[in-house]
Amino acid sequence: MSANPASILLGAQAGAFALPVCDHYSGVEARMRKSLQLQAELQAEFGACVVDITLDCEDGAPVGGEAEHAVLVTELALSAAPEARVAVRVHPVDHPAFEADVAAIVGRAGHRLCHVMVPKVETVADVQRAADALDAAGAPGLMLHALIESPAAVHRAFDIAAHPRLQSLSFGLMDFVSAHGGAIPSDGMGVQGQFSHPLVLRAKLAIASACHAHGKVPSHCVVTEFRDTAALQAAARRAARELGYTRMWSIHPDQIRPILAAFAPADDEIDQAATVIDRAAAAQWAPVQVDGRLHDRASYRYYWQLLERAHRTGRTLPDAVRPLLATH
Repeated sequence: MSANPASILLGAQAGAFALPVCDHYSGVEARMRKSLQLQAELQAEFGACVVDITLDCEDGAPVGGEAEHAVLVTELALSAAPEARVAVRVHPVDHPAFEADVAAIVGRAGHRLCHVMVPKVETVADVQRAADALDAAGAPGLMLHALIESPAAVHRAFDIAAHPRLQSLSFGLMDFVSAHGGAIPSDGMGVQGQFSHPLVLRAKLAIASACHAHGKVPSHCVVTEFRDTAALQAAARRAARELGYTRMWSIHPDQIRPILAAFAPADDEIDQAATVIDRAAAAQWAPVQVDGRLHDRASYRYYWQLLERAHRTGRTLPDAVRPLLATH
């Protein structure tokens, strides 16, 4: 296996799903520092970066203290370990603090950020405005993530996802429900209702579908019942297995491991994928038979992406494929 299967099988979309499956948000100084420390500990344990740390300016900054909070976030990003994956959520593009957030944080620490999250994105123009701001701050290669939080934004999700600067779309459950003026009951924000109310479910599916149509990463919303580990893991599993999400938000450190477990492939799936990829590579990616089933490039792509997901969730990989994923 001399060539990287990703470049052979995925082509231009080889990096489309290369993000850690968990995106952890924190906006209070002590918690931000602990989050960065936890990220390093998990990376040492699993041998891969399994969680992004997003330092939050939108909900983390006190009203009137936006500038001071931006300075704090900048210093934390600059002081993070070189291998850390650190992002920042700035204020929405129509907020008075947006331009100052980007100038202060991206202007000084853009080279240390893996992406910038922009909340309350409504249109493609909002994404372009954010991209222009990053460019003006001296970070033309820095990617954007966007948070979809309204019915109108869900309607435009496919157009938003198509923007070349966008890497991932997230669903803002709480604001989405609130935007319906009471038409969706409050349990639509809960761990059960968000998977059963038709309007919420439709929005989640639209965002996931838009992302997959354009090779972007769909990121599932928060579960606020953070002390209910079983409910969280069940929600994460449904997001991954039923709704097509490949990433999920965490708002408490105790949520990270259940999310990793829910998004990780099962051991038998990993073994099957390794067998198929190993035999396919030996056949120079021509069709092969495995256990009486014919496999070709289509199934090779599926099983390679499954192995990538196993790597991003810290699972132990079979010897035959471990060297490939270690450097991918």
